[in-house]
Amino acid sequence: MSALPSGTEAIRKYLTGSFSGLESEERSSGGLSGTRWCFPISVSFENPSTAPIIPAYDLPDFPYLLLCVFKLLLMKKYILPLVLALFSFGLASAQTAEPLRIVVLGAHPDDCDQDEGGTAILFAKMGHQVKFVSLTNGDAGHQTTGGGALAKRRIAEAQEAGRRFGIAEYVVLGNHDGELVPSLDVRLQVIREIRKWNADIVIAPRPNDYHPDHRYTGVLVQDAAYMVAVPNIAPEVPALKKNPVFLYGYDHFQKPNPFRPDIAVDVTEVTEQKGYALDAHVSQFYEWLPWIGGYADQVPEGAEQRKAWLTKRSIRPPSEEAKKAIEKWYGKDRVAKATNVETFEICEYGRQPSDDEIRALFPMLR
Repeated sequence: MSALPSGTEAIRKYLTGSFSGLESEERSSGGLSGTRWCFPISVSFENPSTAPIIPAYDLPDFPYLLLCVFKLLLMKKYILPLVLALFSFGLASAQTAEPLRIVVLGAHPDDCDQDEGGTAILFAKMGHQVKFVSLTNGDAGHQTTGGGALAKRRIAEAQEAGRRFGIAEYVVLGNHDGELVPSLDVRLQVIREIRKWNADIVIAPRPNDYHPDHRYTGVLVQDAAYMVAVPNIAPEVPALKKNPVFLYGYDHFQKPNPFRPDIAVDVTEVTEQKGYALDAHVSQFYEWLPWIGGYADQVPEGAEQRKAWLTKRSIRPPSEEAKKAIEKWYGKDRVAKATNVETFEICEYGRQPSDDEIRALFPMLR
């Protein structure tokens, strides 16, 4: 017997090509009908090169495929090659599954990290492709330095944070910090970034926030939600063939309407890694934000002590509404265990996913 090939070639040779022929029959079941192929009882391993290739099975045919497999199992001498071929087929199918593509947009080079960092880690650990985009270069966010020097520092911090998160890409656009407006030019930048990533999921802040850059990031992504699929807009980058699911990250603002946690992701298990990634933004979490927030005296001196302090500050215990979402997506037993949670609201623009689609888009919800 020849060496076991992989994937569909294994199926062709061992489940079809290794047999002298295939039988087809017309059948109908559950309202579905059509021609389906099955293996004959009388088989031979003598002439593998002349056999036809079996058509792909869709889900309604799976029970019928099992029946065919059972017929073969009755012939003991064919069990080993059959089992090996099925194993090879399953492994190849798993390896060729398309990874999800997620793009997170924030106003500054640390916003995505704070709001969606834990979820990004979980996606990345599962083999999915995550991209962070900062719409400004952060060149105003410091008390003692600014301009190009600060932008250069913050870009370097963002790249290191992206490495620690394990994400695929961290893009920092050249718009000035504190000067972001929902202009056509910036809208086109957003459209291009979403299209270039061929995004399945797009996450951004709601347009309700104390900071104008945060608000306008939300507006810009809302304005792009439909246009990403319009070919004549930004035609130099191909339009998306499917509209992504657009989500808002969490905020605590109540007016004009409070945040609604449609999806809750338990990030408890990656709390330490998120804190480690946030620690890369030295200019923000240990300098600027404590200074502007009036708690600079709380920042510890030592590097490890600072990281532990920052990690603790980054934890988001679930609200009562978030606990309901945890129970919905994970089950009741998970609620007490989920001590650090990131939540998302489904935007009314973009594709409106069903619960089954959400589970497919968030495979960590188990």
